Amino acid sequence: MSRLIDWVKRHSQLSAWAALAVGMVAILVWEARDVGLLAGQWVALIVATVLVAGACVWIIGWE
Repeated sequence: MSRLIDWVKRHSQLSAWAALAVGMVAILVWEARDVGLLAGQWVALIVATVLVAGACVWIIGWE
């Protein structure tokens, strides 16, 4: 467990990106589960969501 904590401390923006992306994708899947999207549409939405999460972390990291 301490190795994980050390990694998160060393790579804070990557871990924030991963955590935010997981949360955003979970919300996306939950809210769009009954829409009837095709597999390619799901992939495109998930990729776009992960990229938006990265952009959010990058913008928040500006100082």
